[in-house]
Amino acid sequence: MTAIENTALGRLEKEGRLLNAVLKGATTKPGRFGFRGDIALKFQTQVADEKRPPDYSIEQVLTIAQDGERTIPVLAGYLHSFAYLADVATILDGALSPTGRYFIFCNNIDLLAKYRVKLGEINFQVLPCDESTVWKELMDLVGLNKDDVKKLDPGGKLDYLLDATRDLDLSYEEISYDDGLKRMEAVKNRNENRPV
Repeated sequence: MTAIENTALGRLEKEGRLLNAVLKGATTKPGRFGFRGDIALKFQTQVADEKRPPDYSIEQVLTIAQDGERTIPVLAGYLHSFAYLADVATILDGALSPTGRYFIFCNNIDLLAKYRVKLGEINFQVLPCDESTVWKELMDLVGLNKDDVKKLDPGGKLDYLLDATRDLDLSYEEISYDDGLKRMEAVKNRNENRPV
């Protein structure tokens, strides 16, 4: 049984950043720990012992970490604003690798855009996400459909999907973070047009 403390997710767990977990435990691969949930980026100021939700997080995170390894090999998640990408690089500093695969789906970039943004030594693939989920978008990106994974348990599904990202050709346009800030659009209100 892989303990989270022995993986690259251990520090994030200790800092109380791993929230709303749908999956947080061993997957079907030996020594592999899987996480599906949110990673808090900025905490609200806490008053006394009151627990408050974070100001913002990487939402719908799909990631795995290997026992004894210092870095996360692959991670996908949703950001409500492209601007938060700098926080992702800061908070996950040391846990990401120049050879890793990191997919960030953003609410406020052009729906046809696909960028590669390098922060420090780390490459992020930045893609649009509008009224969809990271799971569905990543499945589409790697060319899988539900039937490919429907017989697998939650850990097996995560393994299958994230392992498939290794074969992706990611030659997206490379832009700087500052350029991305200039190109980003207004953040769309997620609750707009929803029935009350």
